[in-house]
Amino acid sequence: MQFLIPIVILFALFWFFVLLPQRRRQRLHTEMQDALGVGDEVITAGGLHGEVVAVEETVVHVEIAPGTVVRVDRRAIAARVTPDEDDDEEFEEDEPEEDEPDDDDDLDDDELEDAATVRAGSASDGNAG
Repeated sequence: MQFLIPIVILFALFWFFVLLPQRRRQRLHTEMQDALGVGDEVITAGGLHGEVVAVEETVVHVEIAPGTVVRVDRRAIAARVTPDEDDDEEFEEDEPEEDEPDDDDDLDDDELEDAATVRAGSASDGNAG
């Protein structure tokens, strides 16, 4: 009887922290797929981005390029792109990356001259790969 209580508690924690959120996400995803309409921008499970041009019972017609329409099973739609997500992606592409350190800023003039001398010396040794 003593071993039964911890097992029940663990099962309850597993249920509340794993199974319920997973079911909620699955239900929301299915609702999104069922609510697809003409004009929605979507991403398929295969990674294709496009716009819904026609909706049938189990098939969605997605235009992935001008004049190129593919038939996709409704359940293969991974996400609907909202205008906010679209704007964020464009903004991120235009932004320069600041994560890359500039090696020249970390070295003073003497270290730069030493590095240039070492490079010039190794190139004149005739050790060309």
